Amino acid sequence: MATIGTFTKSEDGSFSGSIKTLTLNVKTAQFKPVETDNDKGPDYRIFAGATEFGAAWKKTSRDNNSYLSVKLDDPSFPAPIFASLVDAEEGYSLIWSRRAA
Repeated sequence: MATIGTFTKSEDGSFSGSIKTLTLNVKTAQFKPVETDNDKGPDYRIFAGATEFGAAWKKTSRDNNSYLSVKLDDPSFPAPIFASLVDAEEGYSLIWSRRAA
């Protein structure tokens, strides 16, 4: 697992920050809340400027900690990127995790 992003939470419930890996460098990423009644739909849509490139769902860990389960995808990616947005000492950290095959 590796930290690939840092974010801050706004009063409107959105998250703003940056995402950086060896091949991805999004200086201004935003998690915007989605208002919907669809239980299976995402709670957030993720944007780089006007381009949507991911979604996030609210989850609770076994230790009863809230986090966001994140899926980033783009035609330029060889495969989707899965991560978790978790509370950190200063703001929030986007933690990358590889899905089991």
